[in-house]
Amino acid sequence: MNGSRPPSRPGNPLAYKNEAFLDSDDARGLRIMAEYLEPLSRFEIQGVQGTVVFFGSARLREDGPLGKFYTGAKDLARIYTQWNNSLPPSAPRFLICSGGGYGIMEAANRGAAEAGGRTIGLNISLPEEQNPNRFITPELSFEFHYFFMRKLWFAHLARAVVVFPGGFGTLDEMSEILTLAQTQKLESKMTILLYGKDYWKEVINFDALVKHGVISKEDMGLFSFVDTPEEGLEALKKGIAPEMQGKSPVFAKSRTHHGSYLYQRSGD
Repeated sequence: MNGSRPPSRPGNPLAYKNEAFLDSDDARGLRIMAEYLEPLSRFEIQGVQGTVVFFGSARLREDGPLGKFYTGAKDLARIYTQWNNSLPPSAPRFLICSGGGYGIMEAANRGAAEAGGRTIGLNISLPEEQNPNRFITPELSFEFHYFFMRKLWFAHLARAVVVFPGGFGTLDEMSEILTLAQTQKLESKMTILLYGKDYWKEVINFDALVKHGVISKEDMGLFSFVDTPEEGLEALKKGIAPEMQGKSPVFAKSRTHHGSYLYQRSGD
């Protein structure tokens, strides 16, 4: 035996080349694993060490009623990337990451790109097609079918999260991150910023949650409010600069082809 695979017989394709099978219900587990392993491999190849994730509505436009938040996201991503690029060569680079679509997502990728940085887009296939925005670094543009795998990758490398105004999707993403922080599923404290204090205090009555005992007063310390790109940058610098001396945190332990662990985080 020389180790080569025998040729497949006509009409009997190898299982991993059988598209009908791979698209079937029986192969759902393989598709889910693919949405974990392919990004893991690509992030390793691209040397991604961590991310600063921007959440927010796809509906916000630069010239719309809430255009100040589009501009705020773009400017914060730009000045953060400028600061990140100014660090010594030995320092890790935590890249701006978004959901890959339009609105706040586009603004974040656009700001990072305008500052000359690489930037990540985790896009999702939807019935009403969401196309990746043109500011994502091509090698770091991803397409997901499963929402939960996309959300895993948002959390997987995040050192910080900035949440801009948004609807159901943004609320879902924000709640996921806050729940991970509240239940101590993150190895170290994650910097979580809610951009636009007046918006968030109108949309979510945090004080009422404390009053009714469904969250604790201490949970209010899981996040902070910022209202300008400058405030956001200072909060990010304060939160993640110490982490730049450590290992990139993620909650999964994934062995590379070299036999070592690519990323480490306890809790799984």
